[in-house]
Amino acid sequence: MGQKINPLGFRLGTTQNHHSFWFAQPKSFSIGLQEDEKIRDCIKNFVQKNMRISSGFEGIAHIEIQKRIDLIQVIIHIGFPNLLIEGRRRGIEELQTNVQKELNSVNRRLNIAIARVEKPYGQPNILAEYIALQLKNRVSFRKAMKKAIELTEQTDTKGIQVQIAGRIDGKEIARVEWIREGRVPLQTIRAKIDHCSYTVRTIYGVLGIKIWIFVDGK
Repeated sequence: MGQKINPLGFRLGTTQNHHSFWFAQPKSFSIGLQEDEKIRDCIKNFVQKNMRISSGFEGIAHIEIQKRIDLIQVIIHIGFPNLLIEGRRRGIEELQTNVQKELNSVNRRLNIAIARVEKPYGQPNILAEYIALQLKNRVSFRKAMKKAIELTEQTDTKGIQVQIAGRIDGKEIARVEWIREGRVPLQTIRAKIDHCSYTVRTIYGVLGIKIWIFVDGK
């Protein structure tokens, strides 16, 4: 049977970098990992609460965490910064205090920075959120997939594959539907591929969205 591996983990050290940079002893590794999870969840919850109602989606591409002995540096790569925070400084400070409370680490400073992503629709997470929003609004899944591919084509990517699985259109039997445009060489390690899997809750049940984007490479 086909053994499917996560394309990001498969390419670590060649075309893909880690999203968390820190060092820990084996005993305290799990604590560090849970800390990362808490930071990411806290940021996502904050963004969801403070979003403009009209926009409907977060637009976070990924969250990078770097830890030193006395400092935790968090960089939020975001597609549409103006959607997130109206009063930029105040919003970041509020987010910082929220995360600090969640972590309750006294001896480490927390520093949060926001980096803008040049081409937001070239990021699989943002695309998946866009598709999820369309599906929640009862748009036909094929239409949503095609629109997502159109948006990606404007960002000079070499190929994209979108897959939706679950009770599509509220049908009784779950199925998997996918669509591909251009090349997506999953076997080639030199090929830089961006991937994400995203869960969306609809009134019929849970749908899974997976997106592979071939950015560049051989």
